[in-house]
Amino acid sequence: MNAIRPGTINGPRPSTTSFGVSMSRMATSTSRPVTAVQIGATRPMTAVTAAGYTSSRIRGSNFDPLGWSRGATPPPEAENMPEEKLKLLEMKVMDLLQESAIAHGKGASELALQKDKEARREERALAKPREQSANMRKICSPLKFSVLLNLANQYENNKMYTEALKTYQTIVKDKTFENAGRLTVNQGNIYFKQKQYLKLYRMALDQISGAHKEIRMKILQNTGAVLNKMGRYSDAKTSYLEIMSESPNVHVGYNLIICSCAVGDREMMKEAFRKLISVPLRINDEDKDIPSNDDAGTDIVTEASKNDELHQMERDLEMQAEKYIMSAAKLIAPVIDTSFATQLDWCIDMVKTSQYYELANELETNKALTYFKQNDFDRTCVKNDSTVKSAAVTNLSALYLMKKDYDQAERYANIAISADRYNAAALTSMGNVHLEKDHEKAAEFYKEALRNDSCCTEALYNLGLAFKKLDCLEEALDCFLKLHTILRNSTQVMYQLANLYERLGDPQRAIDWLKKVSSVTPTDPHVLAKLGKLHDNEGDQALAFQYYCESFRLFPSNIEVIEWLGAFYMDKRFYERAVQYFEKATLIQPRQVKWQLLVASSYRRSGCYKKALETYKDIHRRFPENVECLHFLLRLCTDMRLKEVEEYASKLKKVEKRKKIRKESEESEREGSAGCRSEGRVRRASNAGDSGHSGNSGAALEKRT
Repeated sequence: MNAIRPGTINGPRPSTTSFGVSMSRMATSTSRPVTAVQIGATRPMTAVTAAGYTSSRIRGSNFDPLGWSRGATPPPEAENMPEEKLKLLEMKVMDLLQESAIAHGKGASELALQKDKEARREERALAKPREQSANMRKICSPLKFSVLLNLANQYENNKMYTEALKTYQTIVKDKTFENAGRLTVNQGNIYFKQKQYLKLYRMALDQISGAHKEIRMKILQNTGAVLNKMGRYSDAKTSYLEIMSESPNVHVGYNLIICSCAVGDREMMKEAFRKLISVPLRINDEDKDIPSNDDAGTDIVTEASKNDELHQMERDLEMQAEKYIMSAAKLIAPVIDTSFATQLDWCIDMVKTSQYYELANELETNKALTYFKQNDFDRTCVKNDSTVKSAAVTNLSALYLMKKDYDQAERYANIAISADRYNAAALTSMGNVHLEKDHEKAAEFYKEALRNDSCCTEALYNLGLAFKKLDCLEEALDCFLKLHTILRNSTQVMYQLANLYERLGDPQRAIDWLKKVSSVTPTDPHVLAKLGKLHDNEGDQALAFQYYCESFRLFPSNIEVIEWLGAFYMDKRFYERAVQYFEKATLIQPRQVKWQLLVASSYRRSGCYKKALETYKDIHRRFPENVECLHFLLRLCTDMRLKEVEEYASKLKKVEKRKKIRKESEESEREGSAGCRSEGRVRRASNAGDSGHSGNSGAALEKRT
């Protein structure tokens, strides 16, 4: 049954609108307001149809006041997104890239990779606005390149080579990136790490135009390294020659020499050496280091800039070039000719005419050292330079001194001093020659060396040793204290100071210096043993025991430490522990009966009489003439009422009798030798007297006649 519509009883139904609302009601202000009707939805005509849930849709949507049917808010279009928001997203990506770079600089490769992945996700969020906006496409294209390139680098740093190659390939295939073909070199480097040599290097070389000369040379250098790795030295030499003709550098020049040596091309070795020493480093701008006298501020800046990172880089480059040249000269000298000296002289002459002329002196010294290693001490290569000659001959004097040929050492030390009177090392070498014989003369040479070079630590140390041998302990102490201010952590100097304070009767200072030595070298067993000895002399057995135990732990073969520890345990009546140390001493010195007697004595004092008896019997078998062992055997057998008492008593008497006879014979031999010497003196004196007497009698006979 349908409900009666309003207006059907009193009259005809008024006309309605298409929304089902009466026109008369819409016209009156007192009429009921329209509720729960949405634009585009048909108002239900009866109560049977639920309001707001009609399926008819002329236009608009269903009744949904809370907006649940709309779902998530769609992203705004590029035209509607504010430009500030896009810039913020771009800045976020850049911040992530910067954090990744910082993490990589600190060595956190995994964190750097995570930051790059996050930056890649944020960069993809800009993809749709970037595609719809031409301006943003121009801005974000370099951003995408930076994100992908950094991500590929981090994949490579984390040894994820497959992912790195895919990322590099994505960049190379994207035509919107300019000069992306350069990254083929990076792919080639990854293949090189995977031992797939020479892959993609040639492709990268073809993709890079001649306008990028430096990059092409670097790719050629990589190609040469790969060919060198594969053993194709001739092809590698061709690549290096091309680089040296276009953009030379010392690293390539050195590799060219190595390849030439590998193929045995002597002429190419010489040519490569010429090219190597002619490579310009472009760092010899000395005008920038000359301070001007006009502006004090400029002088300060100039002085401060001498030790900046750029100058340090220049010095490192120069040192690297010198190292390559020295190594190349040593490498080709034995190969390019049969005579080592002749070809090294050729290298020296070539270096003298180049910008590295200062290396010629070092090559001269190396030539001399080569002969020294061959024990050919007489063939020295030094010629004209007095400084180099003095240094080389000083080394020669030191070598003869090590061979204990003091005459030759003194001879060459004199030559070194005559070549350079102010050479402190030569004067020190001369002092070393006289140190064993004439301490005062050695000290004079050391003093002269210190007058020429006050920082010569060898002369100062040896001067202290000379004063010690002369018993000038105070002067020696002054030398080592001065040396300690120069060499703060020298254990030798501190040990000498401790020894001097001990000899001067100040054990507490000696202990302090030895503690400093132990703090620098805590595993030196001899220093610990010395500390134990000093504490024992001072009456502090607790600390002495601690140091001796630590020394024994580090070096269990020190017989003095073993003896002290065994005696300590015997004094404290820990005989079982004492036996352990004396047995170790027996193993170290098996022919010393002393340690075996101490083992037996420890057993006897601890009440282990049977073990003591067996030990004494074993000692008697090995040392049958030992009287002390026989005494203890006789005592133990008497106390234990054994049958061997008479046997050991007779043996003891025989041994004592033999020792007495031997002692008397030795005394008689000494007296006889002394008598022979005195008789010889008397005979010589009588002979001299007889000759004088015969001469006088002859004169008397002459007078008589």
